Amino acid sequence: MRYFTEIFQAIDASTKTNDKITALIEYFRKAEDLDKVWAIAILTGNKPKRPVKATDLRLWASEIADLPLWIIEESYYVVGDLAETLSHIVGNSDAVKQEEIPLHVVVTQLKDLFTASIEEKREFIQAFWRKGNKDENFVFNKLITGNFRIGLSKQSVIKALAIYLEREEKEIAHRLMGKWNPAKETMESLFSEDSLVSKDYLPYPFFLAYPLEEAPSAFLGNIDDWFLEKKYDGIRGQIIVRNSQVYVWSRGEELLTDKFPEFHILHMHLPDGTVIDGEIIPWKEGAPLPFGIMQTRIGRKNLSAKSLAEAPLVMVCYDLMEYEGVDIRHWPLSERRKKLLELINQEALQVLLIPSPLVELDTWEDVAHFRRNAREEFCEGLMIKRKSSPYETGRRRGNWWKWKTDPMTIDGVLIYAQSGSGRRANLLTDYTFAVWDGDLLVPFAKAYSGLTDKEILKLDKWVRRNTLEKFGPVRSVKAELVFEIAFEGINKSTRHKSGVALRFPRIARWREDKPAIEANTKEDLVAILNSIQQ
Repeated sequence: MRYFTEIFQAIDASTKTNDKITALIEYFRKAEDLDKVWAIAILTGNKPKRPVKATDLRLWASEIADLPLWIIEESYYVVGDLAETLSHIVGNSDAVKQEEIPLHVVVTQLKDLFTASIEEKREFIQAFWRKGNKDENFVFNKLITGNFRIGLSKQSVIKALAIYLEREEKEIAHRLMGKWNPAKETMESLFSEDSLVSKDYLPYPFFLAYPLEEAPSAFLGNIDDWFLEKKYDGIRGQIIVRNSQVYVWSRGEELLTDKFPEFHILHMHLPDGTVIDGEIIPWKEGAPLPFGIMQTRIGRKNLSAKSLAEAPLVMVCYDLMEYEGVDIRHWPLSERRKKLLELINQEALQVLLIPSPLVELDTWEDVAHFRRNAREEFCEGLMIKRKSSPYETGRRRGNWWKWKTDPMTIDGVLIYAQSGSGRRANLLTDYTFAVWDGDLLVPFAKAYSGLTDKEILKLDKWVRRNTLEKFGPVRSVKAELVFEIAFEGINKSTRHKSGVALRFPRIARWREDKPAIEANTKEDLVAILNSIQQ
């Protein structure tokens, strides 16, 4: 635990990526192998589940510190992080060191708490707190609460491992794909030469396009050097065919094979050693359907013939990453696309695998015009990919860009606010907005991003002065403030009073120039919905 506490502090204390990578390399050089595996898992987001309730942790800390529970609650409100709050309250001084316990032993003990009684949980956690110093308890509390955000990207861990193991970054990234179980892995099983052969279900790391913030004519050069593709709204995924088995992975590294039974027959038509990258979307009669139709399928445990017929899915294929068992990501995109088209040009595959259609435009001005009117083409904008580009890993500038159309907007009235989480736990930063339905305001969206720090502080003060009622953590406020809400999509919803649900809502701006009576109406939302569906 000591080494892991040291690496945690080093990462948390620095804002420089190179310093964090250097600290990680030093940790890998001196930690034991089982601890390395758990550290890799935790630092890349594969953290253990919470074995106890947060309310119990507060109560047990109050017992040790002999403090009223309300003081702990108020302290948490100020600090904003439960793990940090408890580390200030429980444990011994910084000078006291408890007997060294390896990280993998601590995590195993925490996993055993899932089957322990409430009294056994209390005894174990309080005993650790009493022996630990503030720093060790802080990291221990992070493990218990499951909140391990320390400003470290997965890519930084991959880079450090690549240097430590003297391997290429893309190989390390590939081996860490998926929801692997650190309790069943070793450094050997993760990174040996033979281990990848036995894990033929693993996807490749995704190459992500970089957002385009300005007109491409300013710096992308000759338009003939680029492929232009429609950007669809779906689930980015990889279809893998290896050893006569089919695997479907999402960009979030979830194995979703069972959710997409239509793809199960692909092993009969694609050669072993095939990996295709694309967007899984609902598609019917040669055109994409709204993303909301797909959502009706994703949440179902059992897929009926009716649900499959109502939401038929295809993969719009972007890229070919592996062909006949050979990794071809280093090929230029033009060659990979040519091989992809040859591969899926089969009558049996035409209803399942659709090549991403290229948009033929002559000038960057034409591209800008298409982007502005993208929704008329049933897409979100354009993907702009250099024809000579290899398939890289992660989000990188230079070769792949995405240029989305401007979001849709609606003006809503703030009606509810509640505290945020983490460092914003002492500020009211989560908001609910409403539109007019006659003389009534009906909620239609929640949002918590888009305001500057200065605006958040200003709005927090206003909410506290204009609170009408409190419902637990939620405050209702005077219906006076108007905000422009931006969103990417809109669907019908029976769960919302407004009758619609927005996709990726966020605050575009605070409309201090507009009175609440001039906010938009429910009819305006329905009109936007109808225009999208036509």
